[in-house]
Amino acid sequence: MSIYEGLKYNIKGVILAFKTPKLLMLGILRFIVVLFLTLLLSGLVLYWHADILNLIWRMPDQGWLIVLWKVVSWILSIVLAAISMVLAYLIAQVLFCVFIMDYMSRITETLVRGTEAHFEPGSWVGFFVHLIKQEIPRAILPVLISLIIMLLGLLTPVSPVIIFISSIVAVMFLAWDNTDLIPARRMVPFKTRLGFLKKNLWFHVGFGLLFLVPGLNMVFLSFAPVGATLYYLDKEPLAGMTKQEWGKK
Repeated sequence: MSIYEGLKYNIKGVILAFKTPKLLMLGILRFIVVLFLTLLLSGLVLYWHADILNLIWRMPDQGWLIVLWKVVSWILSIVLAAISMVLAYLIAQVLFCVFIMDYMSRITETLVRGTEAHFEPGSWVGFFVHLIKQEIPRAILPVLISLIIMLLGLLTPVSPVIIFISSIVAVMFLAWDNTDLIPARRMVPFKTRLGFLKKNLWFHVGFGLLFLVPGLNMVFLSFAPVGATLYYLDKEPLAGMTKQEWGKK
């Protein structure tokens, strides 16, 4: 699958979600949760902005250094706002959205296949813990590592290149976070699921490119489970099978 296919499935999922009331409401709910946490963390950053900057560099009292200090202040504000958005997304994922994502994926699977998606939650608490455990290696850790690399890259002469590569890697894993919903729910071995990402890297890069568009990225992230599920059902004929059935193939 090409980068173009990734873009196409992401947009296709948003269109389907807007046509399906239940998916639309879940996507809006996810959007509201992320937006609320983003505004909350951004507000805290702005409130403590002066204190944070003074810890790094106290405001000079004369000359061109004052102008330089103000430039640094604006840059710091932008960087902190970006960090707060990423942290808001990750917090929302852990506390709320990973469950919403799985539910959206199950609804999409039911719409496509015409039958109820295979789902054996057992204990709801255990199922929620399972979802969180899947979220850590496929989204939380990769995004945090990419964020750290980007911040460290600001200190090097090749920072634009480092920031670009880190951003692409981050959105690629965010895309996989969505295409992995079905196999993770089926308890497919992690190694097999990771292999699916490796075989379809360019698709995931294309799917995640829309997550880099400021403003629109929150919309595409909110409805990403729909397009990713459509792709997985088209791509993998074994989708929907249990772990035992996977083992027989």
